[in-house]
Amino acid sequence: MLARNILLLLFIGLPLLLSGQDEEVPVTLETPYNTVLAHLYYLQPDTYRPELAARTIYGVQDSARAVRLAIQLKQVLDGRGLKVIMNRLPQDPDYKEDSIAARNVYTLFPHELPEVYLERYGGKWYYSEETVELIPELHKDVYPFGADLLLNLLPKFGQREVLGMALWQYIGLLAILIMAVLVHLALSRLLNPLVQRFTRNRSQQLAVSPQLVSRIARAASIYIVLRLIKAFLPILQLPIESASFAIMVIRISSVVLVVYILLRILDVFMFYADRFTQRTESKMDEQLLPVMRRIIQFLFLAGGVIQILRVLQVDITTLIAGISIGGLALALAAQDTLKNFFGSMMIFLDKPFQIGDWINFSGVDGTVEEVGFRSTRVRTFANSLVYVPNGKLADMVVNNYGLRAYRRFNTKISITYDTPTALIDKFVEGLRQIVATHPQTRKDYYEIHLNEMSSSSLDILFYIFFEAPSWPEELKARHEVLLGILDLAHNLGVRFAFPTQTMHIEEFPGTTATTPHYKTEAAAMDKRLEEFLAGYRARVNGKK
Repeated sequence: MLARNILLLLFIGLPLLLSGQDEEVPVTLETPYNTVLAHLYYLQPDTYRPELAARTIYGVQDSARAVRLAIQLKQVLDGRGLKVIMNRLPQDPDYKEDSIAARNVYTLFPHELPEVYLERYGGKWYYSEETVELIPELHKDVYPFGADLLLNLLPKFGQREVLGMALWQYIGLLAILIMAVLVHLALSRLLNPLVQRFTRNRSQQLAVSPQLVSRIARAASIYIVLRLIKAFLPILQLPIESASFAIMVIRISSVVLVVYILLRILDVFMFYADRFTQRTESKMDEQLLPVMRRIIQFLFLAGGVIQILRVLQVDITTLIAGISIGGLALALAAQDTLKNFFGSMMIFLDKPFQIGDWINFSGVDGTVEEVGFRSTRVRTFANSLVYVPNGKLADMVVNNYGLRAYRRFNTKISITYDTPTALIDKFVEGLRQIVATHPQTRKDYYEIHLNEMSSSSLDILFYIFFEAPSWPEELKARHEVLLGILDLAHNLGVRFAFPTQTMHIEEFPGTTATTPHYKTEAAAMDKRLEEFLAGYRARVNGKK
């Protein structure tokens, strides 16, 4: 009782002392401050005069009804834990919430209870006509079983006060706690199979871990229990300080639980999204998932913080305006960071490359290992790591070798000038057969011709393409083709030329000519070519 009187003195009596009112509050209704003060002051236990509090109700001629409405309105505020902070009430007789509006209106709790507001009528402030009409409906919403349910059920000894609260309030509080525990135990068992059913992929029979399902079920059960406690708590008619504190704790806890449940649902979504991305050919979506997870988590947490600030009655508009100005300054100071972030978004959306692709840009040649929030990591062929800011990479010309359908191989095969033309034709035919036989060469387009007559050789253009998804496979295919060329030349007797200076002595008495003797009979060349191709087919097909 003493604690309640002290709080009453602080929140209601202190302003009176400062204003010179030692005994009573005059019901002048000149400002919103005077009207609310008169309404609450004359409904306190020590200053209980409801007929004076009823003067703040507008347009009700029946005094008994006006008293009932004034009491019900205070019970609505107390039941919802809405504590009026007197020093925040305007003391301007001509106060307007909106300077543009023509009406003089003041809303006590614009976010929690916008239906309850004061309006100026004939120079005095009253609870508005709309508020008066809604009071019975608001009271029924807060007290669906009646405000004096427990008080009427208990005998008179239940009204005895202990430590500032009636005995029936302690009994009701104990009953609500027991009910909350029982409901939580029942709901957690009931919700667990339901959550597991809704988080299961029916088509592929995939399911998240039982631990995650249990966490979601328990959190949802606690949230429902908190809502039930909030619904039954007004029946106890606790002191406004206790009720306000309890309601605030319940609302903050509910926000935390909602954010927690949303984060766990996000884990379920990411579980199935990860399984889906593993079945796709692109690896970029696998890299995008962690970025999406962090962005969504930030949005959930930011929304939870804003909601908690609203519960604490912090002016969100002013806060957001301050954050906007600070965000603008931060954005100007962190232009490179934002540029890299948007560069990351452009890379994820345009997909110029993916993880594992061989790319080349600005002298950097290597394989993409990771695309992060700020930079891309490239492993060069010297096995070093290059970190490139995504903002710069998005503006560069990137040559993506990893997206090639075919890998080009262009070289010259130089043979000696003394090679007969018939043998050259047969050698070129054999080169084309090598391309046609190898399993990883492009068959619809290649160019193999005698192309140049250099200073020391006849040059054959060998221009082909490999169907190889990676560089190691391309090198292996080159190895097999080049070995085939060497074997073909050996079988046909073709000699390779290289830049040298040779003095040829055709004949001396008693010696034979040094010029090699080529076997250019058609049948012999065909036989040697067939023997080579049979061996080459067996070799490359065996290594396929």
